[in-house]
Amino acid sequence: MSGTQTGPSPIIRPAGPEDVDALCRIARRAWAPIFAEWTAVMGEDLVRRDLGGDPLDAKAEQVRGFCERRLEWVLVTEVDGQVVGFVTFRPIPEAGIVEIGNNAVDPDYQGRGVGTAQYEHVLRWAREQGFIYAKVMTGLDDCHAPARAAYRKAGFDVAIPGVTYYRKL
Repeated sequence: MSGTQTGPSPIIRPAGPEDVDALCRIARRAWAPIFAEWTAVMGEDLVRRDLGGDPLDAKAEQVRGFCERRLEWVLVTEVDGQVVGFVTFRPIPEAGIVEIGNNAVDPDYQGRGVGTAQYEHVLRWAREQGFIYAKVMTGLDDCHAPARAAYRKAGFDVAIPGVTYYRKL
């Protein structure tokens, strides 16, 4: 069922202050497997030091902080009146680029086309505003494989791979 939409169509709308707690919950749920993998690879001490504490708390606060600063650049996705996903973005008009930032779909709704609908919504808006390019960054670890597939499905086709190295001193 991955990558196919089933059930009601998602409704994408601007986020409001009343949505922020739900977005933080979704971020925690969606990023839990990623941070579990990072902890297995890096160790808990390094993950906590690198992210400034509990990684799920750090991700939720990152999402909350973005919403507090730029709520107009946050969209939420609803299915049957329930918030099931979100996408943040940042227009860079002087470069003609819109950058997709933190985005997630509740694990119970993944594989149903919600993420694709979110990206298409932002990309359509960006084209209408005259932007020339869209940008998104993601990890190369196994847990980010679904995100990479979703971005390719949304038409992102130019990639610059990267890697982050750590060393204990």
